[in-house]
Amino acid sequence: MLEKVFTELGPWNWMALGCLLLALEILVPGVFLLWIGLAALIVGALSLMFWDAAFWVWQTQVIVFLALSLVCAFAGKKVMGSRDDATDQPLLNQRGAQLVGRTATLTEPITDGRGRIKIGDTMWRVSGPDLPAGTKVRVKSATDLDLELVVEPA
Repeated sequence: MLEKVFTELGPWNWMALGCLLLALEILVPGVFLLWIGLAALIVGALSLMFWDAAFWVWQTQVIVFLALSLVCAFAGKKVMGSRDDATDQPLLNQRGAQLVGRTATLTEPITDGRGRIKIGDTMWRVSGPDLPAGTKVRVKSATDLDLELVVEPA
């Protein structure tokens, strides 16, 4: 059945698949279907050129499509991944990292290595040496997901 579909539609099945994938790229977030759609369009163009060739059977077309999909995806990653623009706010979405170096007063004592401080309008969990409430502390670092601040006595 699959062979019949490929032989009846000819090169246009690859063109239709490529256009469908490019249209899906608009609806689906990310930039991945773009490269696969581009590979399908290239195979469609090659099919127009090689349609009467004996070696250009549907199995060969599928293998070329898979190979081109990988090549286009890696090339696309290289092109899109090289956009490392410098920013004027490198810590924009890293609230905990923005607080490194600030001092605050413990609102809850640090017992067993855990406590709380208030910076601005936010209560932060902190870890550090055991200290009583009211002690001035300095933020040393933030954990990976900004879930906790590491503090030391100021």
